[in-house]
Amino acid sequence: MKHATLPLLLTGLLTAPVLAQTTPPAGAPAAGQRPAGMPAQPAATAKPILSNTAKGSGRLEGTVLDAATKKPVEFATITLLPLSGNTPLDGGVCDERGRFKLQGLAAGEFRLQISFIGYATQTRNVTIGAGLTTVPAVSLESSAQKLGEVTVTGERDVIETKPDRIVYNAEKDITNSGGTAADVLRKVPLVNVDPEGNVELRGTSNVRVLINNKPSGVVASSVADAMKQIPADQIKSVEVITTPSAKYDGEGTGGIINIILKKNNLEGINGSVGLAAGTRSSNGNASLNYRKGKVGLSSSLSGFGFYSPNRNDLTRYLKDGSGNERLALEQQGDGNTLGGGGFGRLGLDYDPAQYHNLTLNVQGNLFRNSGNYGQFNNLLLPVADEFTRDTDRRFRTQSYDVNGSYTRTFEQKRREWSVLAQHTRNRNVQAYYLDQFAGRTTENAAKDYREESDNLSRNLETTLQTDYAHPFSETALLETGAKAILRRVSSDYDVFTSPLTGSNIDPVFNANRSNLFDYNQDVLAAYGTYGFSASKKVSFKLGARAENTRITGSFQQQQSDNSSVKQNYLSVLPNLSLSYQPQNPKKPGQTLRIAYSKRIQRPQIFYLNPFRNSSDSLNVSFGNPELEPELTNSYEINYTTFIKGSVLNLSAYARRTGNAIEAVRYIDRNGVNVQTFSNIGRNATFGTSLFTSVKPMPKWDVSGNLNVYYVSLKSPALSFEDGAINTAAYSNSGVMYNLNLNSSYKFEKGLSLQFFGGLNSPRVQLQGKQAAWTFYSLGLRKNLLKDKADLTLNADNFLSATRNLRSTLDTDQFRQESNNYIYLRGVRLAFNYRFGKVTQQAPKRRRSIQNDDVKQGSDGQSQQ
Repeated sequence: MKHATLPLLLTGLLTAPVLAQTTPPAGAPAAGQRPAGMPAQPAATAKPILSNTAKGSGRLEGTVLDAATKKPVEFATITLLPLSGNTPLDGGVCDERGRFKLQGLAAGEFRLQISFIGYATQTRNVTIGAGLTTVPAVSLESSAQKLGEVTVTGERDVIETKPDRIVYNAEKDITNSGGTAADVLRKVPLVNVDPEGNVELRGTSNVRVLINNKPSGVVASSVADAMKQIPADQIKSVEVITTPSAKYDGEGTGGIINIILKKNNLEGINGSVGLAAGTRSSNGNASLNYRKGKVGLSSSLSGFGFYSPNRNDLTRYLKDGSGNERLALEQQGDGNTLGGGGFGRLGLDYDPAQYHNLTLNVQGNLFRNSGNYGQFNNLLLPVADEFTRDTDRRFRTQSYDVNGSYTRTFEQKRREWSVLAQHTRNRNVQAYYLDQFAGRTTENAAKDYREESDNLSRNLETTLQTDYAHPFSETALLETGAKAILRRVSSDYDVFTSPLTGSNIDPVFNANRSNLFDYNQDVLAAYGTYGFSASKKVSFKLGARAENTRITGSFQQQQSDNSSVKQNYLSVLPNLSLSYQPQNPKKPGQTLRIAYSKRIQRPQIFYLNPFRNSSDSLNVSFGNPELEPELTNSYEINYTTFIKGSVLNLSAYARRTGNAIEAVRYIDRNGVNVQTFSNIGRNATFGTSLFTSVKPMPKWDVSGNLNVYYVSLKSPALSFEDGAINTAAYSNSGVMYNLNLNSSYKFEKGLSLQFFGGLNSPRVQLQGKQAAWTFYSLGLRKNLLKDKADLTLNADNFLSATRNLRSTLDTDQFRQESNNYIYLRGVRLAFNYRFGKVTQQAPKRRRSIQNDDVKQGSDGQSQQ
């Protein structure tokens, strides 16, 4: 079935007319599907999306309804065609009550085509006179094909570009089947995920990860661990927003990664079950959804397990005042990690009356891992010693989120008021138990030291928010809102060590290394944004956000190197964007966008936690509770165009961060390598990214992304341990890049093949660098049981068993080289089955909380 449609290219909340074209470009929204961010427009004033007719005084209006429910079909596409031929003459989009209206039409006889995704397209003849012509209500029949009672509703490209974001449609990428969210994020344009699961966006780890537009306790303590818990089969798409507007919280210097989970928007009962078995990980997941009339329920539950062997070695050289190096330490270690957990969610939405909507959502997770690690240490400086450590490490976390919202819409389109509330709780325990042996042995007779540690961290977060949007015209919109975030964080850590004297080595409580840290952070914020069109080609959006932050922190027993924390500051964060759509008939669909934003990023518990992790006595780490927030100025220019069915997106960007939080390493008086965090002087990044999506053949899709950037890191001289340890001023800079390629081909009889590959250059760090690494996967899928099930075979990094995440540290005190061999080869077989009888229902506008103002860290506190 063919019909002419035209993508609506929008910027922010503003619309501008786009010239007609006979076929949609790749990556454009399907017919009748409103692009994300497009404002609804009243039928009486809606602009046409194309207009090739001779001008006249004729008007045409009508209403589009669902044939089964008799409810309006929102945003259905209306196309006016000649009696013969398929070249569109005029067209538009229905409003939220299913109404349409075309104006300035010439009199005569035409064909009117009405279409929307999930419905059979209707065409009827109409005669237009000099005045108003009213078309009788059009009832669209659902075109849902029941695949053993399962609905299929149209295709999307794997990658879509939109004016303010890039969307990766994970459900269309078969290499994700049976994997985790970490596997999904590796394929998202502009996003980097290293072999340990740490997430970066355009070269910075200062990125906020949301789930369904909301913060989550799942990612509160560790993004890397959280990405292992969410099954890829439950992810619908991932949105990358690099320059959010002022209505977002301080979003992180890199931007926002928003993971959209699959949700039921269909009438009836439907669901799915899936099972995947692999060499590195296995999982099972299920979903069940119900919707009837005003009530909708959605639920999902998953469980997973993984196994990960690892091996590493480390060599350290100490420097004297002349820069000469002497070998100080050699370490070799190996071990394994076994873990698993579950993730579940339940959602309810209810429409008690027209223009009113209520939602309630609950989600939670459990995650456990444990591992045994053996390490031989040959210490040469400052005192020669040989010993072996056998360590059991355990990590346990659990969290839940409860959120609800009330949204009031109005007959005046785009006018909306909402109230939202959310409570998040995260609790995690890090523990280790170690035995130390003299020499290269683990014989019980050689055991001479024992140590145990237990760190309980809690993060409670309560949020209240209200937002209001008011349109002054079809091209002018004011948005305002206020928000309060109350955070209560604590870290209770106990350490038990062998006594310094006597022959008994059983651990006893060590008061000097144990403490209870409480940290409270209250943020009160208000924002305002105003978007308007200066002309048919140019539109603006400007705004500002004011945030007042109050912080108090204290230790139960004060220590000499710590003190209570008190901060109170006001931040004003402006935002500005300009969009230009030249409307060139030879190059339709062009958009040029320029944006500036100033954002704040506060440290999370990962960076603040003063717990001293000494499971490796020669490489320890701890947080810094006195950290101050980062402030970043971001600049971006972005150009998008469609060329013969291909998408091209080119952007240049710059970030300048003051007071930047960076890891700092030094050698203490006992020869121990210490890692902590500090607000260093300045970070600056200048880069460009290119994304393209092409279709060489009707069944072959290819997309790729290249990101090249220059980073400059600078830090002043720092002092630690009451001034006894001083580090020199540091600076480091260099050019980095990452690229990826995604290709899929659909064969006959439900068989498809997909490949993904990525390359990351060496990484520049403040005190060293990390080696380059690659990642690739190949997937083969076969549809079964009349397309209501599929079987997928995936292979990841199958040419080599491990990746060496090699890193080098180089300071004025020491030079250190480490090799961390991560096991990444994996093969998995996944089966998914879908069931249920459903019919299409147009999605409604929903509001959600987005707490994206804090800087998050990776798992644990044991980075080297």
